Amino acid sequence: MYEHKEQLQKIGIGLGAWVLVFALSMMLFNPIQSSLLALIAMMVVLWTNEGLPLAVVSLLPIILFPAFSVLDTKATAINYSHPIIYLFLGGFLLAIAVEKTKLHTWIADKMLSLFPNTPRGMIFSLAITSGLLSSILSNTTTTLLLMSIALFITEDVKLKLRFALAIAYGASVGGIMTPIGTPPNLILLGVMSEKGMETIPFFQWMWMVAPLAIAMFIVVSMFLSLGVPNVPIHRESERKPLEVKQKKVLFIIGSLILMLLLNAPMKPFWPGLGLSEAGMLLAAGLILFAPPFSILEWMEDKAKIPYRIMFLFGAGFSIAKAFSETGLASEVASYLISMTELHPIILLFAVAMLITFTTEITSNTALISIMLPVIYSVAVQTGINTTLFMMVATLCASYAFMLPIATPPNAIAMSSGVVDVKSMIRYGIVLNFVGIFLIVMIAEFFWKGIL
Repeated sequence: MYEHKEQLQKIGIGLGAWVLVFALSMMLFNPIQSSLLALIAMMVVLWTNEGLPLAVVSLLPIILFPAFSVLDTKATAINYSHPIIYLFLGGFLLAIAVEKTKLHTWIADKMLSLFPNTPRGMIFSLAITSGLLSSILSNTTTTLLLMSIALFITEDVKLKLRFALAIAYGASVGGIMTPIGTPPNLILLGVMSEKGMETIPFFQWMWMVAPLAIAMFIVVSMFLSLGVPNVPIHRESERKPLEVKQKKVLFIIGSLILMLLLNAPMKPFWPGLGLSEAGMLLAAGLILFAPPFSILEWMEDKAKIPYRIMFLFGAGFSIAKAFSETGLASEVASYLISMTELHPIILLFAVAMLITFTTEITSNTALISIMLPVIYSVAVQTGINTTLFMMVATLCASYAFMLPIATPPNAIAMSSGVVDVKSMIRYGIVLNFVGIFLIVMIAEFFWKGIL
């Protein structure tokens, strides 16, 4: 009885957030836009206080968006079949196979032989390894490949949480290091090209963002290492040779990484290739059920697939669609224009804050697709440095660390089962503000002389 009362109180807090945000939003926006903001506030509260299960809250847009005339049912539900969701499914199937064959123990021992076998050493190594891989592969793919390995380095639950966050945050930090590291970077270059602007060369991009990435690697690793005892991680070394099933999984993972690396360079020579990361990861996951591999069995392994995270991303894509369809993004642009009389560095902070914290409740790819044209229009109308402001917005879209819905790496960390929303918010809000500060400072005092 007490549990039901506590749950009702949590749901009541969510409904209270809905009423409060709706009332405040009506001062600035129309009723439909205010309803959208209020519904998002309620969902964020329920995700955070766990008043309802994560999956249940994530499915609410299918009911509530049509009920409040935000989006119709079809326009909402279609977002739950977004290609990135199937990319996750393929990655999850690979992770299940790695765990089932105990391949992670072999890989973990190899990692421990290369880096200091202390909790602090592993946090630094996982964050940096994740970041460097994310600069050439997608941060989603990198996080999926590393997560199942890191969770079996130790049995300590608190260390598992920090290791999972080190991989997720490291992937977000490293994804900005090259133009191909994360989708928002490519969207920026696409918008610049479409608007007739001079795009940023590949190596100039790397040189510009290197100080930011290095500083964030250090901050993230040191912050996650606070309070961690500097004692060796004791593990029995895995000296046995690889078993046949482990070799099969390792072969699939190796082939997948090779295909991911060759996919983009091969497109000009084989235009009909038609492969995507989502398709490749799903294929790699599904082939695990078929001979000659036969690693996974549907009846046995389907329960391990975290469907709640797939629903979570459906909610994120629905919110992004609603931002565009209700005109809320355009309204935000009009308020940005009204702020352009502020000092440029204050305006930079405003843009950085807006993008970073809006990204927390929607897909960073969808958000930056909506906001870059908005920021371009604002910059052109007011004569401010267009490229500088668009670059700041793009990087801030990747540097959102608070909520699982913010970026794919955050969602994967949540799906691991060792990270809860409260812990992610506790660590993430500090890193959000650090990221905003570093991006704006580097933009003001380094990029301004280049762009």
